[in-house]
Amino acid sequence: MKIVDLTPTPTVPRDGWDRPLVIPKQGGKPRALTRTTTFIDCIEDKSALSDWHKRMTLVGTARRPDLLDVVRQLDPEDQADKRRLTALAEQAIDIAGANTKREKGTHLHTLSEYVDRGEPLPAGTAVRDQLDMAAYMGATVEFTVKAVEKFVVVPELGTGGTFDRLLEYAGPGPDGEHVEGHFIGDLKTGSVQYGALKMASQLAVYSRGEFYDYTRFPVDPADRKAFAAWKKREVPAEEAAQAYTPLPGHVSQKWGIIINLPAGSGECTLYWVDLEIGWAAAKLAREIRAMRSVKNAMLPWVSGLTGPKAA
Repeated sequence: MKIVDLTPTPTVPRDGWDRPLVIPKQGGKPRALTRTTTFIDCIEDKSALSDWHKRMTLVGTARRPDLLDVVRQLDPEDQADKRRLTALAEQAIDIAGANTKREKGTHLHTLSEYVDRGEPLPAGTAVRDQLDMAAYMGATVEFTVKAVEKFVVVPELGTGGTFDRLLEYAGPGPDGEHVEGHFIGDLKTGSVQYGALKMASQLAVYSRGEFYDYTRFPVDPADRKAFAAWKKREVPAEEAAQAYTPLPGHVSQKWGIIINLPAGSGECTLYWVDLEIGWAAAKLAREIRAMRSVKNAMLPWVSGLTGPKAA
């Protein structure tokens, strides 16, 4: 694997709902964008995930029955108690080990960046992780990594998000025909049995984005006074536009690449995802989100007779 630019983008300033705050290209005050993953989330069937959370909550409670002592003291109809109950449910899920895979995935993402940079893995890296990274290296040998963890904005959708990899590749495509150019890539360290449409949609949105350099408008969100002033600052259009850079003109909007590295498996498999299908899903998500804001879908019943209209 060849490496070009592997400098990750630092954290983008965010509001209280974890939405990225960016200066619009046309200038003005910082605007909150919808996270890409949140934007397309409405197209996904969450029934399996919901059932899994229920099971993990029960498992966690069985391991820590003392949690129930706290639950019994709370009123599920009280707003403050609702928040405490939600926090307790999350605690139970964590006790059940539900977040272990997520944490392991974050660890493998970090190790994969060592591989991409051509650097040795940190001393003491577990043998199982070394095997995973060997599999990752073998599967991605034909790629040139052009960028890692870069934040992009899609004004058309009002979204912002960070893609995993920008990959350069030349070789057989999904139909066996030769393809070449840049492709948005995503490293998945869990199962990809479900969620293909969401993955395709996510990468499709990224492929239509623009790089946004938030470091042109530095701020420390921990400094509440400075952050409040920053959010009120009007940025001229000429200055704002300089923060935006187009993706390479040959980034594919037809195909994306999923790198599936299940943690601890020692196996890495590549998949093509159809970004045209994904983009159609993203546009459908936009319609669904717009429909949710429609008012007056239900009106109060009007009782009694109404007289005839005056001529």
